[in-house]
Formats: sequence, C-alpha cells, structure tokens
Amino acid sequence: MRTFSTVDLLRDLKTVTHAAAREPVAITQHRKARFVLMAMEDFERLKAGNPDPRRAYRVEETPPELASLLVAGLDRIIDGTDEPDGK
Repeated sequence: MRTFSTVDLLRDLKTVTHAAAREPVAITQHRKARFVLMAMEDFERLKAGNPDPRRAYRVEETPPELASLLVAGLDRIIDGTDEPDGK
C-alpha cells in the first residue's frame, strides 16, 4: 500500500487520487497512518461484504471440503503419483 502524508495530499491531489484509483492508499498525519483513500468501487465492495474471494485459513478454521482436497493432494505428492511439473 502506498503512503502519502496529508501535506502530499494537499500539494498533489492528482497524484494521490490517481494512486487511490489503482489501490487503497494510506494517508499519514504526524508520521502515523490515519486514513485510507480508495476508489468508490472498492469501498462499495467492502461495504457489501464481498471482499476479495481469496482467503487464507488457519488449520483449525479450514472448511472440511477444502481440507479433504488438500489432504488428497498431499497424499498424491507423498505417494509420488502427482509430480509438481505436471508429468
């Protein structure tokens, strides 16, 4: 995440808003991150509860259907029936 100070924001609004159109940017005040500026589409997606579909799970949080796929894949690798280069 790119970071801009409030002074940067006041001096060069165009650069900061162009950066925020690509990804959220942090706005610092007295060298501490205080605000986030982002595109309206990103905000609406967050507000709607539709965050990025990619997800990282802790072992104890992994859904059973995903855990079974992971275990099956690991078993194939261990048994040597699934080579990493696709052969």
